[in-house]
Amino acid sequence: MKGDLFSSEHMVQPATQAGMTVENAKCVKYAVNGEMLARQGAMIAYRGNLQFERKGQGGVGGMLKRAVTGEGLPLMAVRGQGEAWFAQEAQNCFIVEIEPGDEFTVNGRNVLCFDASLSYRIATVKGSGIAGGGLFNSVFTGQGRLGLVCEGNPLVIPVSQEWPVYVDTDAVVGWTAGLSTSLHRSQSVGSMLRGGSGEAVQLMLQGQGYVVVRPSEATPAKPQQH
Repeated sequence: MKGDLFSSEHMVQPATQAGMTVENAKCVKYAVNGEMLARQGAMIAYRGNLQFERKGQGGVGGMLKRAVTGEGLPLMAVRGQGEAWFAQEAQNCFIVEIEPGDEFTVNGRNVLCFDASLSYRIATVKGSGIAGGGLFNSVFTGQGRLGLVCEGNPLVIPVSQEWPVYVDTDAVVGWTAGLSTSLHRSQSVGSMLRGGSGEAVQLMLQGQGYVVVRPSEATPAKPQQH
């Protein structure tokens, strides 16, 4: 068989080590040797001796489900030995290396898969009830890799004490440790009543670190297919 489709650009190669790697811009490959966790419905192919177990509403699955406004994020555990490929609606894929002492806060809608060695807690931005998504997040700690998806190429913006950063609540992907967050209202009530700019509330990040922003606002979530 010949043609560009069968060129080395598209042909997968056997994994050389266990764990997560970026297969291409739209897909993450995980060489499983034990257990890992992934978003339900994100597996697009696998080979080897793997078992997929849907997580219930309690425990890991339940907590991350509550971490996304509206749609939710049910998880599955993948166990055994083999290779699995994960993707989400052809969004761009990235890997974050989390080391002991690190902390990475991420919006649940951007989580694709992660090592079972990682732990997390759910955190909310104070006063977030007055705004939309992006304010109910998972905080990952420990040691391991976290696979993320993003519509388009993300912007990584440095934050410093002198230069706080204000981001649209529907565009924020996540941020590193050392940053404090609060909601910032950029318009007066009178301005909003007159129409305003349409960007009334932002997430303000202060401290020393980085914030990751996607180059588009969130679109309405599609129903999960199981």
